[in-house]
Amino acid sequence: MNRLAVTGLPLAGLKLVERQRFADARGSFARLFCAEELHDAGWTGSIAQINHTSTARKGTVRGMHFQRTPHAEIKLVSCIRGEAFDVAIDLRRGSPTFLNWHGEHLSAGNCCAVLIPKGFAHGFQALTDDADLIYCHSTAYDVASEGGLNPRDPRLAISWPLPIAEMSARDAQASMLDDGFTGIAL
Repeated sequence: MNRLAVTGLPLAGLKLVERQRFADARGSFARLFCAEELHDAGWTGSIAQINHTSTARKGTVRGMHFQRTPHAEIKLVSCIRGEAFDVAIDLRRGSPTFLNWHGEHLSAGNCCAVLIPKGFAHGFQALTDDADLIYCHSTAYDVASEGGLNPRDPRLAISWPLPIAEMSARDAQASMLDDGFTGIAL
């Protein structure tokens, strides 16, 4: 019995994962990850790293981060407390949706996750105070392969649901895209 329902999103390879939640008088249970059920959706291999981020202030933006090859990664992003607007940007060189973005509302209540394939940048905006997200990564973080896009870049034109309240200095100082950016070759 599948406990994860996977549906395609507007950018090829990007998936929404809806978890089946079982509840009774004690509380609830939902499967966070299942390699077998996510394999056909694009998750291959094992989980190399799991990260937890806690964002204190509503309106805070984190991102837009990515890993270049050979450390490009698949991510499964879930919100386990509060609510977030999760954004993925297609950076795959030659993709018909190159530099297009898609956002999904994730919350502890909707029991959904976003499966982000290799070649995408990722970030989110906290829509509530005290928003916690869990990320499963297919590849361990490699500082030399790290990249970032400016969340305010007009070329990306991300429609953040709230005014940006806070951002790290690293994210705020990330370069704006220029015509020389050709994306990630996978």
